Amino acid sequence: MKSLIVNKNYNNKKLSSFLVSCFPRLSINSIFKALRKKDIKLNNIRINTDVIVHTDDNISLYISDEILEPSFKLNIVFEDANILVIDKPNNIEVTGEYSLTYEVHKIYSDSPFKPMPCHRLDRNTTGLILFAKNENSLNILLDKFKKHEIEKHYLALVYGIPPEKNAKLTAYLFKDSRQSLVFISDSPKTGYSKIVTSYSVLSSYDNNSSLLDVQIETGKTHQIRAHLAHIGFPIIGDGKYGNFNVNKKFGYKFQMLHSYILKFVFSSDSGSLNYLNGMEFKSYCKF
Repeated sequence: MKSLIVNKNYNNKKLSSFLVSCFPRLSINSIFKALRKKDIKLNNIRINTDVIVHTDDNISLYISDEILEPSFKLNIVFEDANILVIDKPNNIEVTGEYSLTYEVHKIYSDSPFKPMPCHRLDRNTTGLILFAKNENSLNILLDKFKKHEIEKHYLALVYGIPPEKNAKLTAYLFKDSRQSLVFISDSPKTGYSKIVTSYSVLSSYDNNSSLLDVQIETGKTHQIRAHLAHIGFPIIGDGKYGNFNVNKKFGYKFQMLHSYILKFVFSSDSGSLNYLNGMEFKSYCKF
């Protein structure tokens, strides 16, 4: 049993929101299953709904440690003295407490330099993440991402069949940090940043869905998810920007977005990492 006290930051917020803040890898499904089984107490009273909590409330959890903080084996796609490429599962952040980086640092706890991620993926976006294993490599790779000398390709399963098989989309994105949402505009607005998203249709299916290869020239928060939804082709399973009825129909619990190609296309000197130029790593998934 674990006992928690609600802090003021979660006053008047849902119990599930507070629990995820305490256990970032605890799934919403696990929370609702525990509620159905009445394995959660609020101020010593068993509850079965996602109630509003208040400052100093006492939460008792009768949930196993493996569910609260699930462990997993790192899926290492490639590793040498300078880089580490990992295939990230869903339901885990890249950085932060109990994150992918946290797990990597546990494995490399004796290393003088703990591997650091060079880019990010959303919690429930799966696929390839590039880590640098020394400070020199980290500085080079961050610069290469900034200069667009590392290609990232995503697979996105969307609802609908785009009429254009290949498209390069330009729009403007505003990030609302308080709501943890972004908004898209077709024209410039104050506070909005320009975004560029390109896609190619790989396959279309009889159930009115399509598999896209997506690239982004600008790496903004939720860019792919929000931009595709904005043009009428939401990613299936996306709880923020997708369609609830579509998600229910297909039965996916998180967005069908997967980072499946990392390719090094250096056009300038890369020092000790010149040997990576032209190399490509792939990760396959089944949507």
